[in-house]
Amino acid sequence: MRFDFADLLIDVLERRASDLHLTAGNHPMIRVRGRLVPMEDYPVLDATDTREVVYSILTNDQRQRLETDWQLDFAYAVPGTARFRVNAYFQRSALAAAFRLIPSTIVPIDDLGLPPVAHEFCKKPRGIVLVTGPTGSGKSTSLASMIDEINETREDHILTIEDPIEFLHGHKKCLVNQRELGSDAPTFAAALKAALRQDPDVIMVGEMRDLETIQTALTAAETGHLVFGTLHTQSAPSTIDRVIDVFPPHQQSQIRVQLSVALQGVLTQTLIPTADGSARVVACETLVPTPAVRNLIREGKTHQIPSAMQTGAGVGMQTLDASLAGLVRAGKISQKAAEARSSTPDELRRLLGSGGMPAGGGYGGLQAA
Repeated sequence: MRFDFADLLIDVLERRASDLHLTAGNHPMIRVRGRLVPMEDYPVLDATDTREVVYSILTNDQRQRLETDWQLDFAYAVPGTARFRVNAYFQRSALAAAFRLIPSTIVPIDDLGLPPVAHEFCKKPRGIVLVTGPTGSGKSTSLASMIDEINETREDHILTIEDPIEFLHGHKKCLVNQRELGSDAPTFAAALKAALRQDPDVIMVGEMRDLETIQTALTAAETGHLVFGTLHTQSAPSTIDRVIDVFPPHQQSQIRVQLSVALQGVLTQTLIPTADGSARVVACETLVPTPAVRNLIREGKTHQIPSAMQTGAGVGMQTLDASLAGLVRAGKISQKAAEARSSTPDELRRLLGSGGMPAGGGYGGLQAA
């Protein structure tokens, strides 16, 4: 290896990057405030370099799984410094890897900039709470904050199922057990089924990928557990559709009824660069299932949910456009950045008024969420 990999990871930390990419034919690349930047102080990597780096941090069992499946998720820690979520994979017959930095401390809900209703989600005795958004939108960070708040305020058994384990939770008021796919459990669905016999009060599912996992999560929510899960959806209404559409048509009416009863909240988020470019700030869409919303879910009228959200501010609901407009008014993001993230820019401009805010103004920013 032509460079010290530990030094490279420390450099990633010092540059406040969120991700590191190692690919043959290029310098190591880091993502800083959403943009990829080459680390030109390091050599252009060849296939031997990437293989040596990846194999140097794997156990024998992990190497075998990588060679069998041609990809591998795992966590890697630099003792006393940082943890990374890693995906190693083959491309053009060479190894490549993506490292996502996991912050060493769990940031409280309010400091992340999440809406106050996130605290209410943590108080629910049972049901399912979904945290959604595109890849890299801070879902894991938000989930960790909510699990940490439960850990500090309730006296329960928390069980997490992750691929891999990201944030490490100590035992506070709660007992916390964390299971990792590959080393502690074979699949999300199998671990979730087993969880029902492990006396948990709160279950966190790192990713709800398939029908069996979603079905078991709904069953757990119905049987008295508080379940947190993530999905890669872009809005709260599309989250409802995604959960239902996973099931075959003959089951969908039954699932609508189940979901209308079990759902406790949807938090859809995205990260946006601050107006001064120094950090990123979170914008959130929140759905709280009022009786009217539950009825819309049950009757398959999810297209009417945005209207209910626009009038539901009193119970903690907000659309993404309302969140974006609030951030623009507060000077945290530019109107141009807000419009780029909005699916309905005309509605956003209406919320801001005809004048809006300067498209590129320089305002003070927040720390990345």
